[in-house]
Amino acid sequence: MGKRSIGELPVFDFLVVLVLGSVVGADIADPDIDHIHTVAAIIVIALLQKFIVTVKLKNRKLGRLLTFEPTIVVYEGKMVEKNLQQIRYSIDNITQMLREQQVFDLTQVELGIVEANGQLSVKLVPEKEPPTREDFQMPLRGGGYDIPIILDGTLQLDILQRMGRDRRWLESALGDHQVADVFFGALTSKGEFHYSLKGSPPDNLPPLNH
Repeated sequence: MGKRSIGELPVFDFLVVLVLGSVVGADIADPDIDHIHTVAAIIVIALLQKFIVTVKLKNRKLGRLLTFEPTIVVYEGKMVEKNLQQIRYSIDNITQMLREQQVFDLTQVELGIVEANGQLSVKLVPEKEPPTREDFQMPLRGGGYDIPIILDGTLQLDILQRMGRDRRWLESALGDHQVADVFFGALTSKGEFHYSLKGSPPDNLPPLNH
């Protein structure tokens, strides 16, 4: 089913999960059952899911029958009653989902769409959208992302080489420390190297407790 969380599964994939759970549950509940049948059922269900997903990708009409289509429920600050009834959503459902996205005024919404996974996507009216760097004509900065090259004392040599660095450069950057002493080390997109040593927590950690 790909790298999707349970909350993002379309209805058909969620039903497949339920069926698999029922099959495995029945096997666990009855110790006298022949496990080979359970294994066969799991394989068949998995292959069926793969087959139907492939067909859905190639046949859009069939895909509409097996999954929900995105549905517009708010347009230009007004609820679309017909579409709400079609997907069995109440006004309370929509207002709650809007509040979860920090929208408390319906007139601020230009477009609200219930996606196939049941979540609400919101586009605010232009005057309520947050400003961007382009709006202020500010220069764009390069991305500031980390590329891990040391994980728990293990050097990712291939990644280090792909970043145009070698072991000699790394040893110089670590100074008196060894690779084995490093818990996490990363090279930023700007070429800056930073690392955390094993067994040396930062000072003055904030007292956050549950």
